[in-house]
Amino acid sequence: MTIKKMIHRICTAFFMLLYTALFSAAVEARQLDDVTLPDSVTIDGTDVALQLNGMGYRTKFVFDIYVGGLYTESSVKSRDEAQALNGPKRVVMHMVFDEVEREKITNGWNDGFEENNSDEQLEKLQARLKTFNSYFPDLKKNDVLLFDFIPATGTRVTINDEVKGIIEGADFYSALLDVWLGEEPADDDLKDAMLGEVDD
Repeated sequence: MTIKKMIHRICTAFFMLLYTALFSAAVEARQLDDVTLPDSVTIDGTDVALQLNGMGYRTKFVFDIYVGGLYTESSVKSRDEAQALNGPKRVVMHMVFDEVEREKITNGWNDGFEENNSDEQLEKLQARLKTFNSYFPDLKKNDVLLFDFIPATGTRVTINDEVKGIIEGADFYSALLDVWLGEEPADDDLKDAMLGEVDD
C-alpha cells in the first residue's frame, strides 16, 4: 500500500468517525435554543424506555415561559393516542422566564383542570389538585420540573431533582396531561409541538 493510499484511508476513517459522533449527538438529544432534552429516558421505578415525542415553548403574550416536552413509550400524534397509552409517561417543564410566582403557577393548574374537566370530574380531582398545588414554589429560570406517570403508583412530581410528592390515581395524570393536550390546552402551539407537529 502506498503512503498516499494509507493517508487517504486514515483521513476517510477519521471523517467517518467524526460524522458518526456528530450524528449520534444529534439523535441523542433535541435542542430548543438553550434547552436540551434527551431523546430517550427511563423513569425511576420503571423499565420502559420513553422517547421524546415532541417539545416546544409555552408562551404568554409575547414571552416564552418554559420549554415543555412529552415522553411516551411510542409515538403519538393526538391527545387520544397519548391518553390511550397505559404505560409510563413524562412531561418536562424547563423554565426559561426569569421568575413565575407560585400563585400564577397554581392558578394556571386550576384553570387547566377546570377547562378540561366536567364539574363531576373536577369534584373527584379537587382534593388531589390542592395537594398537587402545594408542591410548587416560585419558579425561576432553569428550574426543571418532571411530571411522571408511574403505573400502579401515580403522578410523581419532581422539581430540580427533589421529589415533592406522589398523587394517586391514573385519572389525575390524565387530567394533568389534558392541561397541555386537551380541548382547551394552555397553549395551542405547545400542544402541537408536544404531539410532534413541527412547522416547516
